[in-house]
Amino acid sequence: MSATRQLRLGTILHGASGNMSAWRHPAAAADASINFNFVKETALKAEEGKLDFLFVADGLYINEKSIPHFLNRFEPLTVLSALASITTRLGLVGTLSTSYSEPFTVARQFASLDHLSNGRAGWNVVTSPLEGSAKNFSREKHPEHALRYRIADEYLDVVKGLWDSWEGDAFVRNKETGQFFDSEKLHTLDHHGDFFKVAGPLNIGRTPQGRPIVFQAGASDDGKKLAAKHADAIFTHHESLEEAQAFYHDVKQQLENHGRRAADLHIFQGVSVIVGKDADDVENQYQTTAALVSVKDALNYLGRYFEHHDFSQYPLDESFPDIGDLGKNSFRSTTDEIKRNARERNLTLRQVALEAASPRPRFSGTPEQVADGLQAWFDGFAADGFIIQGGTPDTFPRFVEQVVPVLQARGIFRTEYPGTTLRESLGLAQPENQFTQQ
Repeated sequence: MSATRQLRLGTILHGASGNMSAWRHPAAAADASINFNFVKETALKAEEGKLDFLFVADGLYINEKSIPHFLNRFEPLTVLSALASITTRLGLVGTLSTSYSEPFTVARQFASLDHLSNGRAGWNVVTSPLEGSAKNFSREKHPEHALRYRIADEYLDVVKGLWDSWEGDAFVRNKETGQFFDSEKLHTLDHHGDFFKVAGPLNIGRTPQGRPIVFQAGASDDGKKLAAKHADAIFTHHESLEEAQAFYHDVKQQLENHGRRAADLHIFQGVSVIVGKDADDVENQYQTTAALVSVKDALNYLGRYFEHHDFSQYPLDESFPDIGDLGKNSFRSTTDEIKRNARERNLTLRQVALEAASPRPRFSGTPEQVADGLQAWFDGFAADGFIIQGGTPDTFPRFVEQVVPVLQARGIFRTEYPGTTLRESLGLAQPENQFTQQ
């Protein structure tokens, strides 16, 4: 199976880590979230390992209980534009919300990044799960989950239409004749929908990739439907091989509803790893990081998923409290999983909070053992690739230097980039301009 499919790899730019206290680790750069030297070193290390892309997550609402990384971090498109000038092959994927931005602006921003990077831009489409986001955008209320996805569906139609405003060879720039562009290769969108009215055309030409790569993050039914229609890739997370396989099969089947093939969309599992010399080394690395998290911080971390609910009001060592449907309009798939896991394992609130704040990495061990785990999920059709997050601050360099060569030796991960664009790295076809197909 591995001989025909190629594993895809990315990494997430997450400061010292997406942990409440990882910034306190002796090996951590405490200011990693706004330390451009740290960001640059991470990107260059990823490119050294021939990874497909670097991924930047984002959010639009914080409070004093938020993860430290979220309190003070770079805006995705700004930092990715800076990285475009110092990398040459690494894909640059950034998160931007369809609930709190305008399609024309977003189409222009990602088209610009694609030109700046010579075809390496990717947009991670989110609908913004946090209820508090509305407070920062002059909104009375955060849109309900289903409505957010209806908006996102039309939003993506608009953005894709704008990206097709110009055909690839529309700009003639003939100095002798004075012709700057071919008017027959300019297409005006003139969109009138339920949520948006956008005339177009976009004021930047067709990009090196035809259009930037579209990611979708999330695992709800609405999210899967959106991805099956629009996305080139999905960023998701599942705890077990069986759950990941079911998700993979479901999404791939849904592609058929839109005339798409299974190979037209890659599913990436977000995973944390620890690479060590032996079992004792791995356990020591995990415990060093986990011990930095206080119960108070763990409760705050857990509360973020449930609309910043205050879990400190409940007894720590009794069963996880019945909180009803809280969280259904935020991180729905994640909160459903937390509640299900607590119920099935009869966990206390303390146990749920500490596990959420310092989850034990799914793939841990020697370089060969980590590679074994990744390959098992890949060969088992639980993922087309992985977005790697280090379980400790110095894990990612170790992953590139020790695990990637094992995957390369097994023939499931490349030793060189196949081209210059993210689309080429992912093995995805160049999209046709929708206006020239008519």
